[in-house]
Amino acid sequence: MNRPTQGAEETAASSFPLGRPADRSADRPADRPAEQQESDRSRISYVYAIGRAGTALETSAPQLTGLRDGPLRTVTAGRLTALVSSVPADAFSAEGMKAQLEDLTELETIARTHHAVVEAAYAGTMVLPMRLATVYLDDARVRAMLEGRGAEFDALLSRLEGHAEVGVKVYADARAAATAGSPASDGPASAASGVSPGRAYLQQRRAQRRTHRDAHRAAGAVAADVRARVADMARDVVAHRPQQGELASGTGENIANEAYLVPTDRIGEFHRALKGLADGVPGVRVEITGPWAPYSFATPPAESTNP
Repeated sequence: MNRPTQGAEETAASSFPLGRPADRSADRPADRPAEQQESDRSRISYVYAIGRAGTALETSAPQLTGLRDGPLRTVTAGRLTALVSSVPADAFSAEGMKAQLEDLTELETIARTHHAVVEAAYAGTMVLPMRLATVYLDDARVRAMLEGRGAEFDALLSRLEGHAEVGVKVYADARAAATAGSPASDGPASAASGVSPGRAYLQQRRAQRRTHRDAHRAAGAVAADVRARVADMARDVVAHRPQQGELASGTGENIANEAYLVPTDRIGEFHRALKGLADGVPGVRVEITGPWAPYSFATPPAESTNP
């Protein structure tokens, strides 16, 4: 699945970044019907993205479908609007989300839906993508969040306006390097040369280690070249953990996994600067994804602790 660098694998570890109140009673007047109160308790508000208040998000929301096929709506406070849908409280509580995040199929569904909503909104206006499973008890709590962090979000939207995220991954593939016949992959002498099976095995293992080491060194050099080539085009860069296992795409070992914040009018130039970068380098592959909404740059900076 083609996802931004900061997709499910990066965001799932912190399901509730802004916190969630534990007391529900204060949100529901006692004179509301019992059936309505029970319905309120069974549904909570899932936030996908935050943008400027105005027609762009308000127009796109009714056309979008969120998790569990829920319709989207907007919650507005001052100059900010959040894209929200209702989700089952039991499935998206801390315990429910833990179970869902352990199920790769369910995690894939959540990530795809979340990403689809964000990208559809981003097509019309700049938005701040929220982390997976950012939930609140109700829309009133979402509105309070927008009011409380309005200055941060407003400044961040201003900074990101006119930019997009581009992901760049560099892979080292020792097997591909060996197949290509790189100097480091020269194999041991064959049995026909009189080398004993035991010595031949040791020679083969040494050759494999050399190939692996050299492929990683070459990939590291390519990764450094990526940063040098786009330094004057990217406003910011975030280095993510290299992806492993099912999260990695294609063959080889992911050794560099970076996200670049690039002005939208320089996206084509960015791609051209990296075109063919790994050509002629056996065992090294470069993967470029995007442009995306700025997932990796949407978190406001931590408050300073300096006096």
